[in-house]
Amino acid sequence: MFRKVLVANRGAVAARVIRALDGLGIASVAVFSEADQDLPYLGRATEAHPIGPAPARESYLDQDKLLALAKSQSVDAIHPGYGFLSENAAFAGRVAEVGITFIGPSAAHIEAMGEKTQARALVQQHGMPVARGSGILGDDPAATARAAEAIGYPVLVKPAGGGGGIGMIAATDEAALHKAVDRARSLAGRSFGSADVYLEKLIEQPRHIEFQVLGDKHGDVRHLFERDCSLQRRHQKIIEEATAPLIPRAEIEAIAERAVAVLRELGYDNIGTVEMLRGADGSFGFLEMNTRLQVEHAVTEMLLGVDLVASQIRAAAGEHLRDILPANLAPRGHAIEARVYAEDPKNFYPSPGPLTRFRPPAETDTLRVETGYAEGCTVTPFYDPMLAKVIASGPDRAAAIARLSDALAAFEISGLKTNLPFLLRALADERFRAGQVHTGLAAEILKTG
Repeated sequence: MFRKVLVANRGAVAARVIRALDGLGIASVAVFSEADQDLPYLGRATEAHPIGPAPARESYLDQDKLLALAKSQSVDAIHPGYGFLSENAAFAGRVAEVGITFIGPSAAHIEAMGEKTQARALVQQHGMPVARGSGILGDDPAATARAAEAIGYPVLVKPAGGGGGIGMIAATDEAALHKAVDRARSLAGRSFGSADVYLEKLIEQPRHIEFQVLGDKHGDVRHLFERDCSLQRRHQKIIEEATAPLIPRAEIEAIAERAVAVLRELGYDNIGTVEMLRGADGSFGFLEMNTRLQVEHAVTEMLLGVDLVASQIRAAAGEHLRDILPANLAPRGHAIEARVYAEDPKNFYPSPGPLTRFRPPAETDTLRVETGYAEGCTVTPFYDPMLAKVIASGPDRAAAIARLSDALAAFEISGLKTNLPFLLRALADERFRAGQVHTGLAAEILKTG
């Protein structure tokens, strides 16, 4: 097992990884930018070191600084969290080259899945169903129009790299298509360093279903059931739950086993999530694979009673899955998570500012709060504005939703705007409570509010 691990991230995920390391008896090395020097989890790390100015490119994304610190502090491994460098194959490769373990999949797997059209082609070769789409679009507008016609409107223009819903733009005809491609390329270039985009069939009111997987270094891969992440704003998830409501278990199990079979064939060796869309006709289509810990991992933890972060660390250290996970994993009721953001609940625009009051609900066996903030902290404009994740479980879906609603209603935050009012409206919506969720439901709720 590792002796000392550098946590190359910030906020809620850094706090979560530090907690897992502490539980495993591993020393933790936290890093912080100038904007984050007062965040509370830094005091819970074994040691904490400044990593540079507030802009991420000068701190959390500076590979040279992180590697220099890792070597100077003699760490055994680096945990990248999610976001930032977590899916950067070059960084994972550099970590390995200096004799430090990257706590995540190997660089080859990150690279294979990082470019979405390449990932689609790869899994399709191994038998995974894939939604209709194109390859990387060239500079010929006529060829782009032909590709869209072949797929069938409406289509979605998507960056080939990156994620988080950035640069995803719908087009319903050729005139809109060319504008969407230009805008998507601009956003992708600024956000991900690559302006490559491709087309995907836009499915009307789909379900976004993802499958949590974990592999080890000995050829074994298992799935840890699914999460339904259909409630989204701007293509970004805000409420996630498990198990998925109103989908026959036989369908879920079949596609989960197909995903596991593909990943075993590929030799996948750590944590990951296979993301899929399910159409109204019940068909599943592969979207992408995230080769990292997910923001919503706590939903699976609450559902199954496992520690995914500790499991990921143990797998990276060379342990067998048979020793990490119980032989017969099974869902225990239902679990659901809401992401609390510093944003205007009317339009979802970020709302940075001071947390003059920040009183999360009390944690229990059935309620968990993950955050990197405390009262008196300031939410800066430099990073993602997520304040906390609130996760509830219950014997059934209705009980879990009720517990989450009560917890969010008790969450006291002032000094800035938050999306708490919208989250409460969404959880109270009759369609959501009936399990009639789809990726457009959040927009419908916003319009009727």
